[in-house]
Amino acid sequence: MSVVLSLEEAWQHAATSLLPTSLAPWLLESGSLTARLKAHSTSFRLQVIAETTAVLPHFLQASFPKPVQQCVCREVLMWCNEQPVVYAQSWLPEQSMQHIQALVALGEQPLGELLFQFDDVSRSAIEVAQLALTKGFAGVSPGYFWARRSVFSVAEQPLLVAEVFLPGVLNL
Repeated sequence: MSVVLSLEEAWQHAATSLLPTSLAPWLLESGSLTARLKAHSTSFRLQVIAETTAVLPHFLQASFPKPVQQCVCREVLMWCNEQPVVYAQSWLPEQSMQHIQALVALGEQPLGELLFQFDDVSRSAIEVAQLALTKGFAGVSPGYFWARRSVFSVAEQPLLVAEVFLPGVLNL
């Protein structure tokens, strides 16, 4: 499994966290991050880094409202104006994928574009953390980066989405 960044970190509720002023609007965005990125750039593309079936890590179990075993871990890189701006990691339980067939064949379609098409989509509170990137990728140097995560529910089926904001987002 690829997993560029581990989500194993002390997450805090975004509403009670001291966030950097320049990133707060991005971290607190309650709508589609994809739509916000597209609105702030002249070009957007999504690169699928990996999509693998895996057992949900123990440290993520508490994020889900009910026990989850097998998931598809989807890792993508979002590019705006030819710069990597967001690394995203989604954990899609197999049961959720069986109920929401559109999740099975996302390809290079952003998950956010799909999720916000549903009338019954809901989202847990946004949590934030600073994650360490220990080795560079896609021209991004190692360092600490702000991230957010939340659990979406569509047709009562949960899925976890974590988004890591790379330095390029500050140029948008």
